[in-house]
Amino acid sequence: MALDQLKAFLLKMQNDASLKQTVLAASTADDVAKIGSSIGFEFSGDELLRFSGKKVGRVTVSKQETPGEYN
Repeated sequence: MALDQLKAFLLKMQNDASLKQTVLAASTADDVAKIGSSIGFEFSGDELLRFSGKKVGRVTVSKQETPGEYN
């Protein structure tokens, strides 16, 4: 189940400083999902966004509002 995978990923992230920095540097929820996938966790960016505001261990998922670019 993807939700279990997401929770497991967040728990791993709280204890792995390198992974945490990589996640914090990611631009989008899909980028975070790709990082998770690369180390064996299967969840989507949409699932991560729906988890916004929830806490797992010492990690709270929060959606960052980034304004778009205007040309």
